[in-house]
Amino acid sequence: MVKQECRLVIESVSEDGRKFRPSDWIERISTALASFGPDHRIHYSKTAQPRIVNGEKCLVVDKALHEKDPAAFEYILNFARANRLKIHEECTDIP
Repeated sequence: MVKQECRLVIESVSEDGRKFRPSDWIERISTALASFGPDHRIHYSKTAQPRIVNGEKCLVVDKALHEKDPAAFEYILNFARANRLKIHEECTDIP
């Protein structure tokens, strides 16, 4: 049986195609869920990470965040919806 892992990809572009400002919003949100490791470097949560997708900076949110931290998941979704950011789902098969 194949299991799927799904993530939400939130782009830094509004539904009407304009770049969203401030441009560091992805870092602000992902840093809020990050931690510092023993190496004194920031380690992003596996559930919310900045990534480049198709050449665009995006926030990738694992749907598991909904179970681990429902308030954070709702905050991120409400932020994206309020700012009319493009959101799409990306699923991959895991054996």
